[in-house]
This record gives sequence, structure tokens and C-alpha cells, in this order.
Amino acid sequence: MNEGEPRLVVFDLDYTVWPLYVDTDVTPPFKPEGRNCVKDSYGERVKPFPEVLGILDELSAKGICLGAASRTTAVTTGRKLLQALDLDKYFKYKEIYPGSKVAHFKRFQEESGFAYRDMLFFDDEPRNIVEVSKLGVTCILVENGMSRQDLKLGFEKFKNRSS
Repeated sequence: MNEGEPRLVVFDLDYTVWPLYVDTDVTPPFKPEGRNCVKDSYGERVKPFPEVLGILDELSAKGICLGAASRTTAVTTGRKLLQALDLDKYFKYKEIYPGSKVAHFKRFQEESGFAYRDMLFFDDEPRNIVEVSKLGVTCILVENGMSRQDLKLGFEKFKNRSS
């Protein structure tokens, strides 16, 4: 990890890491369908957004801790999908349950010991960005699934934030 980089990067899951709502759009069990792709019980193919795997590999290689934050009611399905897509290995911290993302970040702070100002968060819902940014976390609104452009923007905003 380099100076000026976040210590913890957190990703929302639904419509940030993958193009669906885990509580309404997929049904386990999941069956492998190639690398980082599965089919659900109805034969629907599920895979992460195209640039997600490269992003997770890059951040992991840099030694940056990663977290997943999802406010889904389908807690078990969310965890199973992370495992089925072989994404679980990237996330040291996972807060997957309904409620405010503020609660998720309080747990990240408690478990990691990292200050909020040392965290970077990507999410597709403006309400989550608004709530979490009030904690002092650098937040980026993702509009079309997580991309390298979003990552670049996040790192620039993190580096340039006021002290």
C-alpha cells in the first residue's frame, strides 16, 4: 500500500459488483459455468461486471484490504453468490444484512481498526453515498457497474480530499 491510498476499499454488491439484485433476481443453488460465472436454479447466467475481477486482483496485489457491504434481505444468497463466483476470497470484511450502510461501516471500523477517513466506498445508490460520506468515508457513486474509471476517480478523490 502506498502513502495517500485507502487502507480499506469497500464495494456494494448489487449493481456495483454484479448486475442484479440478489434478493429478487437470482435463486440458489448456483452451478459453475466457467471462471467467475454461474447459473442459478432457473438457468440464469450470473457474473460480475466486466472490469470487477481485474479491479479486485489489482487492489489485492497492492495489499489493500477489501470489504463488501450489502443491505440485502437475502443474506445467505448474497454470501453464497460471493462464494460461487469465487469472489469471497477477495473480501476480508463482509457486512451483508438489511439496514443502513452506516451500521456496516461502524462494523468495518471496529473490526479493521481503520479510521473512516482511510476508507473508500463504491455504491450505486445515492442514499448510501450520502449517509456513509457523513462518517468521513470517501464515496463514489457507481452508475453502470464498477469500472476502472470509477476506481481511478475514487483514488483521485481519496488522494485530494481535504485533511
